[in-house]
Amino acid sequence: MEKLNLRKAVVVVPTYNEADNVGRLIPMILERDERLSVLVVDDNSPDGTANIVKGLPGFGERILILERPLKQGLGAAYIAAFQWILANTDFEAVFEMDADFSHDPEALDEFLEEIESHDLVLGSRYLHGITVVNWPLRRLVLSVGANRYAGFVTGMSLKDCTGGFKCFRRSTLEQLPLDRIKSDGYSFQIEMNYHCWKRKLKIKEIPIMFVDRQVGVSKMSKRIIVEAVWMVWALRFRRIP
Repeated sequence: MEKLNLRKAVVVVPTYNEADNVGRLIPMILERDERLSVLVVDDNSPDGTANIVKGLPGFGERILILERPLKQGLGAAYIAAFQWILANTDFEAVFEMDADFSHDPEALDEFLEEIESHDLVLGSRYLHGITVVNWPLRRLVLSVGANRYAGFVTGMSLKDCTGGFKCFRRSTLEQLPLDRIKSDGYSFQIEMNYHCWKRKLKIKEIPIMFVDRQVGVSKMSKRIIVEAVWMVWALRFRRIP
C-alpha cells in the first residue's frame, strides 16, 4: 500500500457529561502533535460540557464541536462525526478516543507513526498480556471473554476487537458503509473492525495502557452487552463485500 505522508488528523471525542475531563484532555491531545485537531461530539450534556469546549483557546480552529440534540449512543456519535468529517474537511486520518482519560494521549504518537503505513491502527489492551488498570475482576473477565467470543464467531484474529482507541485512514472510512452501521458500544467497535477485515485492509494492533475512568460515570450497560452477543452472529452470516 502507498505510504501516507500525513499532514493533518483529527481526534474524535464523544462526550456526555464530561465537563470534568474535556477541559484538561483537549489541550493534552493538541500538544502531542501540531498536525492534530479535536472534534468533540456532544449529546446535549446537561453539565455544560459543550460550553467548556467552546471556551478553550483554539476553539473554531484546531478545536471543533458537533452538537446533537439528544443522547443517541456512542456508535451514532462516531458515525455522525465520520460522515461530517468526510463531507466537510480534508483530514487524512481520524481517531476514536474516550473523553475520560482511559486512553493516554501520549499513545497518539505511535498511532500517528503507524497510520502512515496501515489502513487502521488499533490500540490493544491484550496484545502483550493484559494492560488494564483499575478494572474490577468482573469487568475484566467480561471484556476478555467478549473479545475471544467475537474472534471465535467472526474469524477475526485481533487480540482486542472491542477497544475504542483507534485510528482510521480517511480512505478507510470512505470504503465503509457508514450509513448502514447502527450498532453501539462493543458492537460498534467489532462491526467497524469487521468491515475493515473483510475488505482485507491493512490492520495493525499496538499495545496501549488502559486506565479506568477516575471521574464521571461509565456508559456501559446490559443493553450494550446483549447487543454485542447477537451482533457478531449477524456479521458472520451477513453478506459483506
